[in-house]
Amino acid sequence: MSAPPTDRPTTAEHSSGTKATRISLGRIFTPESSNYYLLLGTTVFLVLIGLVMVLSASSVDSFLDDSGFFGGFWKQATYAVIGIPLMLVISRIPAIFWKRWAWVVLGGALLLQALVFTPLGFAVGGNLNWIAIGPISGQPSELLKLALAIWLGAVLGRKIALLGDWKHALIPAVPVAIIALGLVLLGHDLGTVMIMGMVVIGALYFANLKLRYLSLPFILGIVVFLGFAITSPNRMARITSFLDEDCVDYENLCWQPLHGTWALANGGVFGLGLGNSREKYSWLPAASNDYIFAIIGEELGLIGAVVVLLLFVLLAVAFVRIIRSSTDPFARITTGAIMVWVIGQAFVNIAVVLRLLPTLGVPLPLISAGGTALLTSLVSIGIVLSFARTSGREKATGLRAPAFGTPTRGIR
Repeated sequence: MSAPPTDRPTTAEHSSGTKATRISLGRIFTPESSNYYLLLGTTVFLVLIGLVMVLSASSVDSFLDDSGFFGGFWKQATYAVIGIPLMLVISRIPAIFWKRWAWVVLGGALLLQALVFTPLGFAVGGNLNWIAIGPISGQPSELLKLALAIWLGAVLGRKIALLGDWKHALIPAVPVAIIALGLVLLGHDLGTVMIMGMVVIGALYFANLKLRYLSLPFILGIVVFLGFAITSPNRMARITSFLDEDCVDYENLCWQPLHGTWALANGGVFGLGLGNSREKYSWLPAASNDYIFAIIGEELGLIGAVVVLLLFVLLAVAFVRIIRSSTDPFARITTGAIMVWVIGQAFVNIAVVLRLLPTLGVPLPLISAGGTALLTSLVSIGIVLSFARTSGREKATGLRAPAFGTPTRGIR
């Protein structure tokens, strides 16, 4: 008599199923890489510092605008509460999504930027770079920075093996970038155009372009910048006042940079104490925006200012480590472009406050008041976090993707 049939798995099948289950669970519960946590922790810390400083720097202006002492803070906090979870959600989106939709993202950003020239657009500070749709207003050029970084990463990463030929290296990257920069330049926002130009140069650099190809867009950018500066009386006045050590035009062009310098001087080494700024009492324009670093120096002193600088340096270290650990050209190039954008803009803003550069009107990323700028910065860092997760999973499981092209110049 034969034994009754049974559905019980054999020892070999049971062992194989257990092993598969362990591997599956192992992939789910694999901890994130140190690069992921370094970038995430530094970003959240900078946002928290920004919220505290916006609360202090905007309190007087908010009260004068009949918004109460906390009006500016609650607005910025709302964007932070939306932006940080959004950053974490985006960190779960695979890179292939951004590669496939890069053209759509860029096209949508260009369309939004074009809306500033319609009745939906309005000017702030002499720059036509804002749109309002109902109660919602924003600065589409901030989104265009991110779209440009993603698109350049996708296009250059796909042609990584062909970039030794100047036609593939510069086309379509440079012509499309010129269109994007031109739309922003038509709104007279030269500061944002300069940051976007840095994004383009950064993407081309991290694509390992030959220096002679890289010099062409670099020289073109300098010529355009100087041309628009010379042809604008207001910009030329800013440059001449910056070059004037005595800055005699105190009540006009020199007012903001001088009061920014005095705020830093008032702070000394240890600062006046959180909330004790004197310049925020309607003396320093844009105290919670472009010149928030001056308020940081006044209230937290040299120590607080250096801490903020070191946090941006740490943020740059996290970006570089993610670039080095990635084998995907798209991830390397996009991360490099975003790093140049965030870190470059931070140091441009700080250099303006320190009077090392003329006034350009760019905010301090992750810290200055401004919902559109904060959201796009957090979204861009969320994309880089997704790259960090991918490279961390590859390292943990040993399933590394094959490398594409040569290692990025300077990040070996």
